[in-house]
Amino acid sequence: MGRLCLLVMMLVLLNGYCCLGCWKQERIALLQIKVDINFPNGTSLRRWVDNETANCCDWKEIECSVDTGRVIQISLNETRDWSLGDWYFNASLFLPFKELRTLHLSGNSLVGWVENEGFERLSMLMNLQVVDLSYNNFNISILSRLLRLPSLKYLSLQSNNLEGSTHFNSSERLSRLNNLEVLDLSLNNLNGSILSFLSLSNLEILHLSYNWSDNSTLSFAGGLSSLKSLDLSANKIKGTVDMRELDALTNLEVLDLSSNEIDSLVTPKDTKILKKLKVLRLRGLKKISRNLLQSLGAFSSLKTLNLGLNTFEGTITAEGMIPKSLSLMTSLVLLDVSSNNLTGMLPRWLGNMTYLLGIVMSKNHLQGSIPTQFCKLDILEFVDLSENNLSGSIPSCLNRSRITHVYLNKNRLEGPLTRAFYNNSSLVTLDLSHNNLTDTIPKWIGSLSALSILLLKGNQFKGRIPIQLCHLNRLSIMDFSHNNLFGPIPHCLGKINMGSTTGQSNAMWSIGESYIGGGYLVSYMESTSLIGLHSSSLMILNEDPLSEVQLQVEFTTKRNSLLYNGSILNYMSGIDLSCNQLAGEIPLELGNLSDIRALNLSHNNLTGTIPVTLSKLKQVESLDLSYNNLNGRIPTQLIELNALAVFSVAHNNLSGALPERKAQFGTFEETSYEGNPLLCGPPLHKSCTKNRATSPMRNVSNGEVEEDGFVDMDAFYITFVVSYIIVLLGIAIVLYINPYWRQAWFYFIEVYITSR
Repeated sequence: MGRLCLLVMMLVLLNGYCCLGCWKQERIALLQIKVDINFPNGTSLRRWVDNETANCCDWKEIECSVDTGRVIQISLNETRDWSLGDWYFNASLFLPFKELRTLHLSGNSLVGWVENEGFERLSMLMNLQVVDLSYNNFNISILSRLLRLPSLKYLSLQSNNLEGSTHFNSSERLSRLNNLEVLDLSLNNLNGSILSFLSLSNLEILHLSYNWSDNSTLSFAGGLSSLKSLDLSANKIKGTVDMRELDALTNLEVLDLSSNEIDSLVTPKDTKILKKLKVLRLRGLKKISRNLLQSLGAFSSLKTLNLGLNTFEGTITAEGMIPKSLSLMTSLVLLDVSSNNLTGMLPRWLGNMTYLLGIVMSKNHLQGSIPTQFCKLDILEFVDLSENNLSGSIPSCLNRSRITHVYLNKNRLEGPLTRAFYNNSSLVTLDLSHNNLTDTIPKWIGSLSALSILLLKGNQFKGRIPIQLCHLNRLSIMDFSHNNLFGPIPHCLGKINMGSTTGQSNAMWSIGESYIGGGYLVSYMESTSLIGLHSSSLMILNEDPLSEVQLQVEFTTKRNSLLYNGSILNYMSGIDLSCNQLAGEIPLELGNLSDIRALNLSHNNLTGTIPVTLSKLKQVESLDLSYNNLNGRIPTQLIELNALAVFSVAHNNLSGALPERKAQFGTFEETSYEGNPLLCGPPLHKSCTKNRATSPMRNVSNGEVEEDGFVDMDAFYITFVVSYIIVLLGIAIVLYINPYWRQAWFYFIEVYITSR
């Protein structure tokens, strides 16, 4: 019994020893991979050092098992320098990793493999489940090598040089990859018959976009009985598509036929796919017919319908191009008909589609008012009606608690901002810019506790900026420019966090554009974790149809109006109060906005000096204070703003020497300072006076001691008064001493009085 306990203890200690760092033979193998990927003279993977004490599990490209300490993931995406030329895969370098699960080799100029060292040798790695070979230069022969890896669950050959499918014979069908669940063959030159070699009974996600597949592709899909998502966008599918050809795909829930030349769908009532399909994408079709639109009503189980970026024209009425038959899709959750040439009124029957979470009808020519029927949509979360010709007021009944993102910008909405969103604790984005809204900004704006993006640019708002705005602790982007606001800038704005929108990202639906099947790939990556593979039973559909919606915000910074969308939006924060009638001094408290990236106070009536506290805006990239009535000197402390790319104080009343031309201030040209005649120093073509006043008087209006301009006004007034008194005394003394001058003086006075 004692020996058994001792043996157990030794095994525990041995296991613990292995977990202290990576295995020696695996560290040596990784260093050999480094040499190979850098051949002949590359310098990548600098942290991979040949040191006995080095722990390869700490290298960012490597992940090790917490139980055994062995390498389970190698991520070498875009590691080889492209200037080194082609790279040939050597399987023997990867065989020491007995527990390897995930291998990423995307974007490394791979064109083939060393003789007898092809991918088929990786069959010895029984745990290998994820292989990413995207953005390389393999030809179609790679498939015959990979089919010998039966443990694979995820395979990406996106953007290689795969062409045709004639290389295969019946013995080389990919059916041997019977565990494969995700296959990405997009951005190649494959034709439709490739599907005849994909008899993969467990495949759930197939991405074939940007290939040469034609209508015959659909007839080859019979061997994919487990398929849930099929992406055939941007291929050569033309004319009429008979949906019955997909009936063999009994589990299909997502179908993407976007960017083809389809003009109609055949949807007989006995078509099985009509009852199962949840997501249908038909974006960017060359042309689209009325019959196609009417046939969509047959998809009774559809949750997401995306018809954006098409070329059809017509009115959105019961008799027009968007027929009322769409209202029969009672399960619809997301309707996207954006970027078309649609005209007419907003359909009132949308108010009867009670499951709608998102409505996207932006970039059309829709007219009229927003129907009050929209108020029936109790669970509505996303509304984008931007860039239309909508008029009237915003319905006050839209204050639904679940609405999260509202885009009504670039319309003709008018009147005061009603209580439409009053006390909404879920609203994250509110874009009402470029309308004709009037009256004051309501005080209830401070009740929108979750608000992160507030855009009121280009309206006719007047009055003061409400101090209740300072209650919006999550605000990251605020644009009130081009209105008629007056009064001072609230000091309490400096208390707002004004960080990026990263903290709000969970409330946003944007997941970028690199996904397969409506978020399936994202769901797969999270559940199986291409970072550390978990149980495949967690690989389920992404049930959120709003994952297709990508947030977009237009904001002016660095003198340009830019669109921020997707993940980039997570890093942006800014305030734009330009082109108003704001007065008073710039609050010192604005210096507390340490995470802000853009601040624009230009074209107002601001007075006083530039606060030295603005030097604390360490993240600011654009600072515009031009076209105001600011005076005094430009604080020299501003040269500490190392992120500053655009700076302007043009057309003010500033004086004194410009800050030293170093760091970012060495890049600013004369246009940043023009319109200030009392400024001097480079880059202006005006040198500063060498003999400046040496008066010890200081300007302390900002709580900071700094020198004033060229002339000390207090000293000037004292000197003038003393000189005046001396002159008068001098005249009196001369008249008292010299009688002749005294007589002449009185005679002159007498003549002057009598002559009037």
